[in-house]
Order: sequence, then C-alpha cells, then structure tokens
Amino acid sequence: MVKTWRDYNFPLLLCVLILLGFGAAMVYSATLRDPLTQGYFSRHLVNLLVGCAAMALLTTVDYHAFEAWIVPFYLGAVALLGLVLVVGQVSSGAQSWIDLGIRTFQPSEPAKLLVILALAAYWSHNERQPHAWRVVIASLILVGIPTVLVFLQPDFGTAMVFVAIWTAMALAAGVRLWQFGVLFIAAVPAAIYGWTHILQPYQRARLLIFLDPLKYDPELKQGAWNIMQSLTAIGSGGLTGRGWTHGLLSQGNYLPVQYSDFIFAITGEELGFLGAALLLVFLGITIWQALSISIIARDAFGRLIAVGIAAMLLCHVLVNVGMNMSIMPVTGIPLPFISYGGSFTMTSLAAIGLLQSIALRRRRITF
Repeated sequence: MVKTWRDYNFPLLLCVLILLGFGAAMVYSATLRDPLTQGYFSRHLVNLLVGCAAMALLTTVDYHAFEAWIVPFYLGAVALLGLVLVVGQVSSGAQSWIDLGIRTFQPSEPAKLLVILALAAYWSHNERQPHAWRVVIASLILVGIPTVLVFLQPDFGTAMVFVAIWTAMALAAGVRLWQFGVLFIAAVPAAIYGWTHILQPYQRARLLIFLDPLKYDPELKQGAWNIMQSLTAIGSGGLTGRGWTHGLLSQGNYLPVQYSDFIFAITGEELGFLGAALLLVFLGITIWQALSISIIARDAFGRLIAVGIAAMLLCHVLVNVGMNMSIMPVTGIPLPFISYGGSFTMTSLAAIGLLQSIALRRRRITF
C-alpha cells in the first residue's frame, strides 16, 4: 500500500483542472446559440464528473493490478471494435458509435488506453530483447488489429493515434532506429496500394485539402469550407480575441462541430493569440509531466504506460490544432480536456489517473 502522497504529481493535476475549466468555458460558448446543441454543456459537465471519478479511482489502484487483466481487456476492446462495424451508429460519415439508449459510446476511445496497457505489458515481459523481430512483429499485430478495425469505420484520425502510440512506445521499449527504417520501406507499397485502390476519391480529397483547399475541394463539399472558416475565425481573433461568447463566427454557428473538432478555432477567435497560446502551454505542460512520470517509473510497465499516454495526448493535440490551422489533414479528433465528447474525455481523465498511480508507486519501499 502507498503510505504517503508525497509522490503525487500536483502540477499534473493542476494543469488538468485548469484545462477542464478552460474546456468547459469553450464548450459553453460553442453551444450557446445553436438550438441543435442545447443540453450539450450539461452533458459535458456530467462527463467531466464521471471522468474525474475514474481518475480518482485509478489513482488509488496499483497499476500493476491491470497486468493480470490485460488479455480480457484487449480482447474485449477488439470485440467492441468489431461489434461497432455491425451495429454501430453512423455519424459524420463514420460508423464509430454504439447507441446505448440514454447515450452513445465510442469504443475506439477506451481502446486506445487498453492497447497502451497491452503493449506496455507485452514489451515489459520481453524487456531483455525488445528489438527481436518476433517481439516487434507481435507488437505490430497487437496494435494492427484495432487499427484496421478503426480504419474500416472509417476513422482515419483514431487510426493515426494508434500508429503514434505504437511508434512512441516502440522507441521507449528499445526498438532500433534501423528497424523503423525497414518497417517504413516495407509499408510504402502497402500505403501506395491503399491510397490508389482502397480509399475512395472523396476520402483522398479530405486528406489532401489542407494543402490547397480550393484545388482539392473546389465545390467546398469535402472539408475545404471547414478549413476556410476555421482560418477566418482564428485570424479574426487577433492578439486578445473578440471576447468570450462574442465571436462572430462561433456565435453565428458558421463552424461545423465547433464544440469538438474545431473548438481550437473558437478559442482563437474569442480569446485571441494569447488565449490560444496559453491553452497550448498548459497542454504542453501536461504532456511534459506525463513524460516526467515515465522517467521516474519504477519498472518498464509503468514507464511504457506513461510514454503511451503522452503519445496519445500529443497526437490528439498536434492533429486537432493542426487541422484547425490547415497544417494537418482534417480527420476529426478531439482536443484533450477541451472538446466536448464523453468517451474521449473519460478516457483522457482515466489516463491521468493511471499516470498518478505510476507516480505514487515510483518507490519500491515507502516510509
């Protein structure tokens, strides 16, 4: 048992609480004058309460206890990802949600955390030879199955997050750089075939429009309109913004899914460069704290979990902010702790609880 809280990471908790408050304020503003999103703010607060309860619970649980449940957890995640392809609810062109009656549930979000646990357990059990090809290939299979199932929904953004998680954890586990080179070369033909024969023209357009919106989407039907509105909103915010709940585009509901995918554009318009920069600072500190916990973790299992969580959060930040600023493809993934969305909000807060569990148990003997 942990007898002291001296190793509790209070800076991490403070950053998360600030971000949650920041996010609640922006969700409130983004849904204030849209009749279709009435009630979203109340649901967002409920999601935060449930997520914080999960964070507190996982903080008190020794993260080693999850090792015994890795196999059923992983198989359950894969089963749910398969089930959503059969009975899932279609929204925004992706079949990613299961309707539970009172609310919807997105299995791919908790699957990220469960895959992190599975990869951490696998590599920690093969700590002496993490770079052996049999270990590397097996880890690729572990992450590849859920990635393919998510890709079939199709949810390119979440599939990208799985790839980022594996890459970061593989580096932390000890996979050699030349092995990454071999895998990259081997993946090129498959990527070319998938681009030319599997992806539909509209899907290719959605991934290319950030390069030149009007060239790849001249009719403004595949996402170019979203990018142009987002850039206009961010640019109109200037240094200090138009004021909370006073953005012209945000309060006019000109941005699609502005309470989730394009919430950073709302931040840029209403709070300006300074507000958006401050938001990124707190997100950066949160990710930095996750990496610092990976350094002090007492074993490979904890270290790899922390690296995987940091990679998950970093990928979400880079892709979400990047697509809002037209430097990344529009893939539709939320901004951690800021965007509306129950499944990912709860998953992110549960991940913070795991990080705190690792930090609290950094010492083998406590006095």
